[in-house]
Amino acid sequence: MKSTTTIRDQVTAYLSNQSLSINQFAISSGINSGTLSRVVKDRQPIAMDHLERITRGMGLPEDHFYSLYVDECFHHSAPTWRRLRPFLVRSAALGRLDCVEQVVRNLLENLVYAPMLFEVAEGLFEQGLWNAAALLYENVSTSEKYQNSDRLAVCQYRLFRIGLGDDQSSNLRVAILFECFIDRLNEADQLDGLKDLLDVYYSLQKWAKVNELAEKMLDLATLRYNLQHRSKRKPDNEKLPSKPLYLYILNARLLISSIYMEYGDYKSAIEHVPLYIDGSWIQEKDDEAARTLAQFREWGKANIFLYRLLDGQLEVLSDYVEYISTQPDEIFTAMYHIVKSANRYDWNVDDILERFSEHIPYRIYKSEFREYNQQVMADKHARFLAELATYYVKNNRSEGIIFILKSLESSAKINNESVVITCVDLFEQYRHIASDDEIETYKLLIREVRNTNDQKAFKASSYM
Repeated sequence: MKSTTTIRDQVTAYLSNQSLSINQFAISSGINSGTLSRVVKDRQPIAMDHLERITRGMGLPEDHFYSLYVDECFHHSAPTWRRLRPFLVRSAALGRLDCVEQVVRNLLENLVYAPMLFEVAEGLFEQGLWNAAALLYENVSTSEKYQNSDRLAVCQYRLFRIGLGDDQSSNLRVAILFECFIDRLNEADQLDGLKDLLDVYYSLQKWAKVNELAEKMLDLATLRYNLQHRSKRKPDNEKLPSKPLYLYILNARLLISSIYMEYGDYKSAIEHVPLYIDGSWIQEKDDEAARTLAQFREWGKANIFLYRLLDGQLEVLSDYVEYISTQPDEIFTAMYHIVKSANRYDWNVDDILERFSEHIPYRIYKSEFREYNQQVMADKHARFLAELATYYVKNNRSEGIIFILKSLESSAKINNESVVITCVDLFEQYRHIASDDEIETYKLLIREVRNTNDQKAFKASSYM
């Protein structure tokens, strides 16, 4: 069909080519004949429902007229939210981001539409249509940039969530951008925002930042918890965080204990364990609170074993292994620390590696109480493979080369430069035990790392 200027032109041409009257097409498309006549004669705007019926009646793909419909809404008739909202939502669902962007840019010439576009963005975000939602959030943010509005802060929070992926350097950038806005969020969203930021900085091993944000989350959650239980009447329409307040408090205290571990201060890490296993202050007495506290007590017990193990106390290893064997979701993390300790103190843990070999491949672990963030797990898995490689090559065992290559591949995928450097250093030290095929694989991986870095450098320079 020859392309013409407007939807009406194409409908008229179709009726002529098919020798159809308006009444005949009205019946086949399911549109009232009077309505269809007024639409075709440009006496009535084309509603979204009419567009869908016309397109279907002509046997065309659903989005065939979408580009022309943007013109219909803004240039051939006055823009109305009643037509534009369903068009935005449907364009997003069909992946027509070009149409979404055109509509948004036209609408934001009048800032009165910013709240309505924000509401649509929130709906798309909840449906998982994040690319389209990001377009709306970015444009609404631009319209709000000179205002200290809650809406601007929420847009930045959503863009942060949408922007997270495998690339650690990219995750760091979006985290830094969002952190500037977190104090503008309402307190419920602040708690969830802090939790999400903590996941990113934890995966990046930015321990000073993790400590700062964990303390901030602890203070805010404690304040809200105390106010909540002092007041006998809950304010109407008060927004609540996604989890019970006591869970943010316990998680913050657990993180602070873990930070001492990361700094090698195992004594202080152990001293902080009672702060998250003592739930005597929790006023909720329901089953959820009881299960939560029981889980944190389990983690506390496991972590005391772990901190002693990391401190070089070999006598706790067998007890720790037996304990984690009953906690399937914790085995991977435990193995990482066991191998790390074995490398530090020259222990032999072959039997443990064989016993839990099925937990070596990468996977995402989930539990009722802890969300195992993808970025955290991907980082930890790359580091675990590097520790395994170190464990084997120190004893001139050839399987170490396999784990060097696996770690290099994993760390390159998430752009973890420190682990990439570790892998390169290990491979060059033990190249003499690598096969010719492994050397070729190594060269290919290094080439991929270089190409990726060149591409990132080029993208970065294009923004300068």
